[in-house]
Amino acid sequence: MSTRGELFDPIFGSERVRDEVSDRAWVTTMLEVEAALARAAASVGVIDAAHCGAIERSVSELAAPGGIDIVELGRSAVNGGNPVIPLVGLLRERAATHGVPGDQVHRGATSQDILDTALVLLIRRAGAVVLEDLTAAADAAAELARLHRTTPMVARTLGQQALPTTFGLLAATWFVALDTATRRVRSAISSLPVSLGGAAGTLAGLHPEGLRIADALADDLGLARAGLPWHTDRTVVADVATAFGLAAGAMSKPATDIIAMASTELAEVSENDPGGSSAMPHKQNPTSAITARASARRVPALVATVLANTDHEFQRASGAWHAEWETVTTLLRCTGGAACRLSGSLGGLVVHPDAMARNLEITGGLILAERVTAAMSTRTDRAREIVTRAARSGHRLDEDPEVTEHLSAVELEELTDPANYLGHAADLVDRALAARSGGPS
Repeated sequence: MSTRGELFDPIFGSERVRDEVSDRAWVTTMLEVEAALARAAASVGVIDAAHCGAIERSVSELAAPGGIDIVELGRSAVNGGNPVIPLVGLLRERAATHGVPGDQVHRGATSQDILDTALVLLIRRAGAVVLEDLTAAADAAAELARLHRTTPMVARTLGQQALPTTFGLLAATWFVALDTATRRVRSAISSLPVSLGGAAGTLAGLHPEGLRIADALADDLGLARAGLPWHTDRTVVADVATAFGLAAGAMSKPATDIIAMASTELAEVSENDPGGSSAMPHKQNPTSAITARASARRVPALVATVLANTDHEFQRASGAWHAEWETVTTLLRCTGGAACRLSGSLGGLVVHPDAMARNLEITGGLILAERVTAAMSTRTDRAREIVTRAARSGHRLDEDPEVTEHLSAVELEELTDPANYLGHAADLVDRALAARSGGPS
């Protein structure tokens, strides 16, 4: 399920997030949690301060390049079913060389405490990268909306030309959704809590100082304090997954529109650095939008996997917990890749108003049939019938004899000018931009 490696990561924009959720990042972050746990325990006198310092030195040594063979660590994790068990073994061995008794390392914790806390730290760090690119994409869309608030284009419904709209209003729908998703992701990652419950979620191994240590651990790592251990309450993970799922959906919309609008037949937009073809020299593919869409389209299945694994039994799940690790990691990579690629597409999008104007004209005024019908209805009860018949005949409205019987050439010219039937498109863009900047709506 994962996209991992030097071949595909650059294509799908995963490089920036990749480093935040790599195997190396997992290992160093779990070690970071172990060091923070030692500091928290030492802060209330549960372990000796000197031993805490030695544990921190041991963590630094193991986290250094060459300190741990990750391939071997993975193999050693098979029997216990998670990498924390052999990692703690390595940490205890290293700490022992500094005179630290084994029971001072990983004091009162269980594997899930370390892995879950590492997971939320990874989510927060990867999420910061995703937020940066989401914001850049939304900013680019907002600038497009501002620049093209009155640029007429075809509105399309059910795959057909509908009425005139403006490109600015379309871009406004992009940035409003992206902003909504950005807020949701930011909220989800800002409230991520620490995990510390001990073997069965009672903190028995740290009693009577367990609650103080849990809070100190949270404060040390900059995480929210947990009201209860959440070993089998996976709403924390589900909330993050759904937030990233919402972001993926918000990104799929503009990517899909850009791909369609960049088609040869429409040619209404293009990317400033289009991709080519191995066989067709003429191709100008909107590659950034394409790969953004590809990355985003993988996310819903990953979200579904997270939601399907929220039924953790009793005090520790057998399988449902394990299914989260790579699923969430891949979810972050795919969402991050989509955000990276979409920000590039929107940031370099070239708009072609001349093509938009051309596409508005291809029906010979039929796109304004609603307006023509309304004007004719003041003169004949058969207005809708006449305009419908003209539309089905293929005649231009200004050349159909039944239409011109009721409306003059001057009237039809005014009625079929797309720029004269944009409704509140520009006002809606202004409202959305004002709301974004905190101004009056």
